[in-house]
Amino acid sequence: QVQLVETGGGLVQAGGSLRLSCAASGRTFSSSAMAWFRQAPGKEREFVASITKSGGSTDYLDSVKGRFTISRDNAKMTVALQMNSLKLEDTAVYYCARARLGIISRSTSLYAVWGQGTQVTVSS
Repeated sequence: QVQLVETGGGLVQAGGSLRLSCAASGRTFSSSAMAWFRQAPGKEREFVASITKSGGSTDYLDSVKGRFTISRDNAKMTVALQMNSLKLEDTAVYYCARARLGIISRSTSLYAVWGQGTQVTVSS
């Protein structure tokens, strides 16, 4: 059974950086697109970034473009989210997700496996 475990969350001042990592277990990691979502208190879970199974294409939420970078290492079965120039509004629980297919999507319904989440708090 595939499992995802996120690490790297924490408290950071506005303008700072954090790097989230997601470690996958199980087979066929390289056949699935991966993504990061986030959920702030009282809000719906929202798409942040996704990457195709090969890593050749990525997609980003407009508000994080130029600040966040998603990457993956299929040999190590990991996906990372480098977050720079963090803003107060980036505060949320961040979730790693594995897609049902190899294509990227912004819809939560197309992601079959989710991690437990890691808290990111940006302070002023």
